[in-house]
Amino acid sequence: MRDFDEHNITEAVIDSMAQAKDARLRAVMTSLVRHLHDFVRDVELGFDEWNAAIDVLTRTGQTCSDKRQEFILLSDTLGVSMLVDAINHRMPEGATETTVLGPFFVAAAPELPSGADISGGIEGERLDVNGVVCSPDGRPLANATVDVWHADDDGYYDVQQPGLQSLVMRARFRTDREGRFSFTSIMPAYYPIPHDGPVGEMLQALGRHPYRPAHVHFMIAADGHETLITHIFDAESPYLDSDAVFGVKNSLIANFPRDDRSGQPQRSLTYRFGLKPLGHAVPSDRLTISTKGNL
Repeated sequence: MRDFDEHNITEAVIDSMAQAKDARLRAVMTSLVRHLHDFVRDVELGFDEWNAAIDVLTRTGQTCSDKRQEFILLSDTLGVSMLVDAINHRMPEGATETTVLGPFFVAAAPELPSGADISGGIEGERLDVNGVVCSPDGRPLANATVDVWHADDDGYYDVQQPGLQSLVMRARFRTDREGRFSFTSIMPAYYPIPHDGPVGEMLQALGRHPYRPAHVHFMIAADGHETLITHIFDAESPYLDSDAVFGVKNSLIANFPRDDRSGQPQRSLTYRFGLKPLGHAVPSDRLTISTKGNL
């Protein structure tokens, strides 16, 4: 076929993929091309705008490194990451809701005994965390692995601070026979996502801020259950209603009550985490929002 125009080029591109051996790839690319072409027609994209888009994507790739993934940041700030997460994590009643992994997870975090102090001597308001991991029916899950990590009270993670000689404010724990774990650290602060690159320029142009509310990350794995990736957000933090990556869910907002009786600033978090059993399908038309997990 020749003489392509704005009306017939979409089907020509889709027809060109007819011999693709991977049916899923063909289906995904067909939908992508159809929606992308419809978008271009809808806004009647100009050459200057098209060139600007190519430039943004080019610079997004150039900004990526072994410590920074600007494309994931772009996906996060456009809500794509949370949309993919929502589609892939339809949770039954009693299971904790999920949210994005974020860019600061480290797979090699040290495994420590329950109750350990993970602050690494970083100064800040003390935080005591006590958690329980269980199935949606309340059965405790023993020997589950619990990865935790968070920012300091200036909003920085350890991997963002070149002066640190070891990993701090992160660790891996294992639950006891009653599904319990605990640790001590410092209270994290709200913080901006990296905004000195193309994604930051986009946010500024759109009149958006780059901030995330204060939270602690958890990744919890147990035999026979889906791995849970989630945050627990401080109910007193700013930006709960305008998280730059759209990650806040009501069930993940918790109180971090203060206790100053010792004379030193101190906060605490107590939370129940429910893990979805493997193979437990939840139809998209009858989802149940998980209840809050404060114990």
